[in-house]
Amino acid sequence: MSNETKTLLEIQGLKKYFPIQAGFLRRTVGYIKAVDNVTLNVRKGETLGVVGESGCGKTTMGRCLVKLYEPTGGKVLLHTPEKTISVTELTSQDQRLFRSSAQIIFQDPFASLNPRMSILETVGEPLLVNGIASGRELEERVKEVITQVGLRVEHLRRYPHSFSGGQRQRVGIARALVVNPSLVVADEPVSALDVSIQAQTLNLLQDLQQDLNLAYIFVAHDMSVVEHISDRVAVMY
Repeated sequence: MSNETKTLLEIQGLKKYFPIQAGFLRRTVGYIKAVDNVTLNVRKGETLGVVGESGCGKTTMGRCLVKLYEPTGGKVLLHTPEKTISVTELTSQDQRLFRSSAQIIFQDPFASLNPRMSILETVGEPLLVNGIASGRELEERVKEVITQVGLRVEHLRRYPHSFSGGQRQRVGIARALVVNPSLVVADEPVSALDVSIQAQTLNLLQDLQQDLNLAYIFVAHDMSVVEHISDRVAVMY
């Protein structure tokens, strides 16, 4: 297989600037350059670790890659079996394909889950929002992925408050995987967990990667964690 066909994600000169506004009229007087000219590639099935000090733009970059933030400049290309998607110039026609190809696992398993939604509703929401599945088909897919992350089917009717931090993060992982993505941005997915739970979660992520041929962009500040899970490491500063 050539290097070109192995490449899943291409990032070329990615920038994200946040405006600094001042005065009564909130005029823009400058910019915070959160991400400035990042260029790198991610290969199919690999884990690319992204490390750097707090405030260097790791999380912002990850959110740009899944379009939670609109990039200021640069180009991001996602190569799917169907077509190559320009993430930075995402069309309405490519929206569904992109959302089913790239997902994110958030850092905080407590803040990232809606306390008013059951686990079935939480994990099934990406299927419903993107028009992938509903009804019985949705429930069957949620049951499948919940089992894959080490939770039980009887957990589906429960709410986030009844789970531990480690279990909540497994719900977050299931939500990311329910649409069968090829790329997952893992934004410090174990930093909010007890040390005893961190290793279990990392092992789960590695097992899922092997089973599902996932590529991870693994964002972290703990170099020992990154060394444990990553094939390659990029340093942001």
